[in-house]
Amino acid sequence: MRIVTLLQEGEELSAVRISRGFVPLRNIRENGGGEWPNHLDALFAEGRYEEFKAWFEKGEGRSLAEGLEAIPEENVEYAPLLRRPGKIWGIGMNYGFGQPGSPIAGPDEEPVGFLKPATSLGGMRDSIVLPEGAGAITAEAELAIVIGRKCRNVGEEEARSCVAGFAAVLDVTAADIHARNPRFLTRAKSYDTFFGLGPELVCPEEVPDLLELEVATALNGKTEHRNKVANMRYRPWYAVAFHSSFMTLNPGDILMTGTPGAVALRSGDLAECRIEGFLPLVQKVIKR
Repeated sequence: MRIVTLLQEGEELSAVRISRGFVPLRNIRENGGGEWPNHLDALFAEGRYEEFKAWFEKGEGRSLAEGLEAIPEENVEYAPLLRRPGKIWGIGMNYGFGQPGSPIAGPDEEPVGFLKPATSLGGMRDSIVLPEGAGAITAEAELAIVIGRKCRNVGEEEARSCVAGFAAVLDVTAADIHARNPRFLTRAKSYDTFFGLGPELVCPEEVPDLLELEVATALNGKTEHRNKVANMRYRPWYAVAFHSSFMTLNPGDILMTGTPGAVALRSGDLAECRIEGFLPLVQKVIKR
């Protein structure tokens, strides 16, 4: 299952992808397909995401949606997948250069972590705004994990069942502020517009081989950095398990998994997160 959030007549609506395009959850409800809310935010907040997924994939949902009128992909305008994530947590310095399939992080190492506020969130229609006086600004493409059900103290095997899916994101940083003092990391990442969230949730079942997934940071249409999930120091299921060891993860929480590399931004640039098989996230850079 893949879910996107679209802008339709001024309203942000979540929709499922079918063979002919997208069918909004509202249309499914209005055609007798259950009392689902209009937006993925509400599915998570009400604790009904897993119920909806089971209904769509194992019940009548997909066949019902396939019979409804779909919005063709060429006619849609994308909005951020979520607007109200409970937590946005990042992992820093997460890509190594070990052989795929072998552990890269040492047994006594732990991930570097930071928080980003929900007020930093934007999407395809929202520009990255360069703050006056902040100095050098960078953007990093990342694979994000979206939590699907509440979890605490889970192991890596159980972590898989706690994940709703994955999304493309851009993590933006005021690099000069961070360089002044490592303790300024969260501040440097917290400016408005400094978190770009793609429009699409890709469920784990849609990813044939998670470790072979390639993540790329692109600038103005050119790929500048790329790497595979297999080369992460802390891979996705471990990341969920580790973070659940010290905090409760709730539906709609987002864990960023680190970047293959950053690009410096200037006004007029187009920053992009490219992940194989995902809708790309592209944002314009402006200065006000």
